[in-house]
Amino acid sequence: MYKVFIVDDESLIRDGLKCIMDWEEIGFTICGEAANGEDALAGILDNSPDLVLMDIRMPKLPGLDVVRMSQERGFGGKFIIISGYSDFKYAQEAIRYGVESYLTKPIDEDELSETVLKIKADLDAQSKASDHIDLFRQKAKDAILHDLITDPSEGAHQLTKQDVEELELEADIYQIVIYENFNQIPNAVSYSFADLLKVTNRSDHTFNHFFENQMNVILLKGQYALHRFNDFLEHYNGDRPPQKDSPMDSLFLAYGRPVTDVAEVYLSYQDALALIRRRFFCIQGQHTLGYEELPDIKSSVYELQQDKLEDYTQSLVGYLQTFNRKNVVETLSTLEEYLYNVKSDISEVKLFLTDLYLRIKERINLLYSNNNIPFSSNSTVIEYIDKKHYLYEIVQFLSEQFEMIMNATGNPSRNSVLDDILYYIDHNYQNNIKLETIAPLFGYNSAYLGKIFHKTVGESFNSYIDHMRINHSKTLLLQGTYKVYEVAEMVGYRNVDYFHKKFRKYVGESPAEFRKKNGAGGDDDE
Repeated sequence: MYKVFIVDDESLIRDGLKCIMDWEEIGFTICGEAANGEDALAGILDNSPDLVLMDIRMPKLPGLDVVRMSQERGFGGKFIIISGYSDFKYAQEAIRYGVESYLTKPIDEDELSETVLKIKADLDAQSKASDHIDLFRQKAKDAILHDLITDPSEGAHQLTKQDVEELELEADIYQIVIYENFNQIPNAVSYSFADLLKVTNRSDHTFNHFFENQMNVILLKGQYALHRFNDFLEHYNGDRPPQKDSPMDSLFLAYGRPVTDVAEVYLSYQDALALIRRRFFCIQGQHTLGYEELPDIKSSVYELQQDKLEDYTQSLVGYLQTFNRKNVVETLSTLEEYLYNVKSDISEVKLFLTDLYLRIKERINLLYSNNNIPFSSNSTVIEYIDKKHYLYEIVQFLSEQFEMIMNATGNPSRNSVLDDILYYIDHNYQNNIKLETIAPLFGYNSAYLGKIFHKTVGESFNSYIDHMRINHSKTLLLQGTYKVYEVAEMVGYRNVDYFHKKFRKYVGESPAEFRKKNGAGGDDDE
């Protein structure tokens, strides 16, 4: 809708101009009115209307002076002068100031309507031309920015200071973020990155955005943008992650290293791209991967080898025969770590896991040929594994199959499962251990296992983990060998502030106070 501003010293005339035509129907909305020249000038500059209807003879400031002064101050809208005088001199002066039309009172409705419709056609044409110019300019800018970020051979290091300014890339620090739909939910909500960060991004001041292979690529610019992004990550990955199956639960983000030179932005992009491709290795419910979690694939010694495949097959078949659930779980955990660090493509990892399962199935069938174990067909298993998007889904499938094998071969009791879980926790509490990660390894739904755990142990899974970590941290603190932040990392807390919070909750004092109170030495520097 275009905006129209009405100026006349007579209220009756102003009301008549409001009603003389259906402004809304022809594409205008009345944004204001004024009864004298000074108010008219202020209203025009404040509202920036597209069209002004104004009487030429006004109190305080004549109409033509309002036209001249508003144009001198940058106003580019159009004017229709309305006057009770038909003097050619007035009309000539109005035309000299670029007034679109000079109409005399009483206003002829058809003449005014024809004039307004002609002005609207001119405004439409100008808007279309401006939109095309802006579109072409933005496309050119996006193309240049895309090449600089994704292709180091384009020579970002050759950019001049003027180039950087024109591309609006001036900043003291940069970081690339790639985000896409996490669960591939059809018709998922489309998010504005500015809304996620709770920032304004006028003229791409805070970040740039483009698409690459149907993925959203964001270039964060400046300390403020990176600070807001880190705040978002802390909230997104904190104690209150997005509710399961909510729109926010569908997002997955990968972010590269921060760099201080625009010529090195492509390094941050390469980090993020490598991470987004490794989404297969995320744990259940994980929403982000950062450059800190990118394994050094180039120096990795891990390969997908036949001897490794045979080692895992023999080990798992042996544990299944002895109904050793604890060792089955530990072997699957070791297998996950091994696969995370291999150089191979995800498709090759899936083939490795498929081959592992089929080998185990074949050997168990030979060992227990009379047990009628309800295995799925090979083709079903091959298709199932190939279609899975995440490693944890395949590991959960293997765990469920192994539990089925043990139940079918003569050991259906699960009385020892909780003891195995507690044993596992005792040896893994220092890692990023979660109920959602453990449950699939033992063939349980995480919610169901959580209820069993609380009922049997007397506290929630997370509370049990925290108690174990805090108890171990107390031992380390009393040794006086490590700094507080080192103790926090050793017992599984990556964030030292979060460790302080938990320690005070369970002990009633800070780690430093605990150490001092118990007479232990050591450096309390965090």
